[in-house]
Amino acid sequence: MVSSPVPRLVIAAPSSGSGKTTVATGLMAAFAARGLAVSPHKVGPDYIDPGYHALATGRTGRNLDAYLCGPELIAPLFLHGARGCDLAVVEGVMGLYDGAAGEGELASTAQVAKLLRAPVVLVVDASAQSRSVAALVHGFASWDPGVRIGGVILNKVGSDRHEELLREALDSAGVPVLGVLRRARPVQTPSRHLGLVPVAERRAAATDSVAAMAALVTAGCDLAALEALARTAPPVPGDPWSPVPPGSDGPVRPAGGPGPRIAVAGGPAFTFSYAEHTELLGAAGAEVVPFDPLREERLPDGTAGLVVGGGFPEVYAAELSANEPLRAAVAELAASGAPIAAECAGLLYLCRELDGRPMCGVLDATARMTQRLTLGYRDAVAVGDSALAAAGTRMRGHEFHRTAVEPSAGAAPAWGIRGRDRRVEGFVQRGVHASYLHTHWASEPGVARRFVERCRTS
Repeated sequence: MVSSPVPRLVIAAPSSGSGKTTVATGLMAAFAARGLAVSPHKVGPDYIDPGYHALATGRTGRNLDAYLCGPELIAPLFLHGARGCDLAVVEGVMGLYDGAAGEGELASTAQVAKLLRAPVVLVVDASAQSRSVAALVHGFASWDPGVRIGGVILNKVGSDRHEELLREALDSAGVPVLGVLRRARPVQTPSRHLGLVPVAERRAAATDSVAAMAALVTAGCDLAALEALARTAPPVPGDPWSPVPPGSDGPVRPAGGPGPRIAVAGGPAFTFSYAEHTELLGAAGAEVVPFDPLREERLPDGTAGLVVGGGFPEVYAAELSANEPLRAAVAELAASGAPIAAECAGLLYLCRELDGRPMCGVLDATARMTQRLTLGYRDAVAVGDSALAAAGTRMRGHEFHRTAVEPSAGAAPAWGIRGRDRRVEGFVQRGVHASYLHTHWASEPGVARRFVERCRTS
């Protein structure tokens, strides 16, 4: 075991909506503009914020989710992403101490900060308070002695006098003010039914948004003090995570040729994926080929397997439906028995129709938008054998959608959901594994190796 001295900060807040994303993304871009190699991370299962982080830093945005992956993988995954970097910025989730419902501190920003031994910078919306800010910050700083709050960034400050009152109050709390952001027109980062619009759908505008965040943070924050705070973090114990199977010197390659070609859907309609998934597929010997179902009318030549992750097919239903040649190719691949792994948006794409528009017709099911948000962590077990998982494989996942599929499960379901929300969910038929559940394969690397092996032999 080695210890790695990666300077790092965790950007947290008392609650959602305080300005974490603006500050974290702005800091990433500001430090990168100073010539630092910045490693971007996001606490929790969120797929969208890491896209903005990647734009700010030029490096892959990575998630740190102690529920999906287990607390034991937080430090290794962090070190994997931060390898070769000068500094890391970790954006928190919700309020600092908010985690998985009913699970104590599990998956909270506070837990991740403790696992990383990282100082926390608290972003406080000060728009409707003055002296009370000291009580709020004191409470957060003293709640858990294992969490070190190294400073505060005050957001939505109204005037010089307002700033003066806030600083006077915080002098008594013993927590330094490392930045003050004035009340101003918010940076334009449009949202819709599941949060911010992903970078892939508005790249030019997103680039402008990130530049505006960087300018705001550079003008209002003490970057030198924040960097100095990051450098007070002690070494992270442990070794970096690796997608290469234990005992292997490198990716598994079959004798006599390249591994199976696995097509991975991307583009604006399918933006939700964890970088570790393609890394695991490659380490298991696959040739991973990305493609865009909105633009390409056929699967990559020689496709032996298909991965269709999450995203917003409901937004692009008309365009996806109009691409009849690709829909036919996906249906033909499924009919051949080739392995197909589909999560959430991928599930909708494989249905017979989505909001009345024809989809791939691989599954005898229909999908539609609803007003109901389905959101939360899930504890799941594979009901039967599939190309992705052996029966009895236990994985933790996350659901996040406003759609419904009818029926919700096939004759052979993909998962059995454990706990209070006991039910079966998803579809397994021939080589297809389709489900609403988003999973993080780093928690169970065997699913990637199993999928690649099925692609090799099907």
